[in-house]
Amino acid sequence: MEQQFYQLFEQYGIYAVFALCTVEGDITLLLAGVLAHNGYFGPYSFLKVYIFGTLGGMVGDTFGYTIGRLFRKSVENYSFYKMAQPRIERLIEKFGGFSLIVSKYIYGIRTAMCLFNGVGRMPFRKFIILDFISCSIWVLMLSSVGYFFSGAITTIIGDVKQIGVALFFIALVGIISFYLIEKFLLSQKIEDADPETIHKIEEKLHDIEEKLHIGHSQSPDRDRKKESENLGQTVKKKAKVVGE
Repeated sequence: MEQQFYQLFEQYGIYAVFALCTVEGDITLLLAGVLAHNGYFGPYSFLKVYIFGTLGGMVGDTFGYTIGRLFRKSVENYSFYKMAQPRIERLIEKFGGFSLIVSKYIYGIRTAMCLFNGVGRMPFRKFIILDFISCSIWVLMLSSVGYFFSGAITTIIGDVKQIGVALFFIALVGIISFYLIEKFLLSQKIEDADPETIHKIEEKLHDIEEKLHIGHSQSPDRDRKKESENLGQTVKKKAKVVGE
């Protein structure tokens, strides 16, 4: 499998990272990180992997969201969606909107989470902002694993010409390790996690939003108050004139 990914990178370059991340990101990003360390994608290779990987992930997630939004009734009857729905609802109950971010690290519900947000008609603006944060962190983490492992193995080997051996070693170890960690440790830890920290972050963002909203609304209130004061003064003046 690793060899097939490598051939796609060789043929299409950084565009293969974008295309592959729309459907499958873990292996793609691990291998892309390895190649980025060796300047495979030209100048600023790692930055290119980050940008194209993030965009690819967002396109794939947005597609899932759109399917859920447009074909709500059909999606609700999908067997894999029904199986994932109780887990998704528990995550949303714990983490709220941030469940979209943490779902990237929980085995078996990534696609279903995007469909669920579409079915539930989450506002698209909110979805795309949260998904950008989610994909950015996800791409950065996985590509960094490949990038730094590549540097470590290349240093141990001491010969850049043997990078083919390093590539195979890093891809094999990285993919197996991440799969096992994700499936048996990270997924369960996140689902069982205390959402207190996430709620605090959410509350702070909500407070900032309220302050911004108040800032915009205060100006009309001040204008109305000023108008009322001016009107009151005008009435008093007229009453004084009439009294005289």
